[in-house]
Amino acid sequence: MTRTRQLLGLVGWLLACYAVAGIGARASIDAASFYGSLALPSWAPPAQVFGPVWTLLYGMMAVAAWLVWREGGWARQRRPLLLFLAQLVVNALWSWLFFAWRQGGTAFVDIALLWVLILATLVIFWRVRVAAGALLLPYLCWVGFALALNYVAWRGNPHLLGY
Repeated sequence: MTRTRQLLGLVGWLLACYAVAGIGARASIDAASFYGSLALPSWAPPAQVFGPVWTLLYGMMAVAAWLVWREGGWARQRRPLLLFLAQLVVNALWSWLFFAWRQGGTAFVDIALLWVLILATLVIFWRVRVAAGALLLPYLCWVGFALALNYVAWRGNPHLLGY
């Protein structure tokens, strides 16, 4: 694979991941004020933490996908890369469910599915390239934390977060 093709591949994966970030951000325009109105546990981070954390995670996700893609492209890595794209779709949906549509229960189901998909992606990426799987570990941990926070927020705010 030429350096130019590798660079274009990296740019493509970065664009895909940050496009999902943009889709989520679109749903989260009023997220800070809505988040601030929720009854949250003491361990809930301030709203301004989420943007920088997600920015870093999306970059790491893109590099992980790129590392797998470099091991034979779509022809050899179709299954791991399709799994990666599936979790991206589920990821993008969560912000809409929680912030835009305020469906706490459905968002909880979505983020639980997302966690499972990330774990599956991490395992299959790890088998292709250890570094690619390792790059997904912080993402898995963060989504696990968000899963717990989603549940507590949903159950603690039934007047703001429907099913």
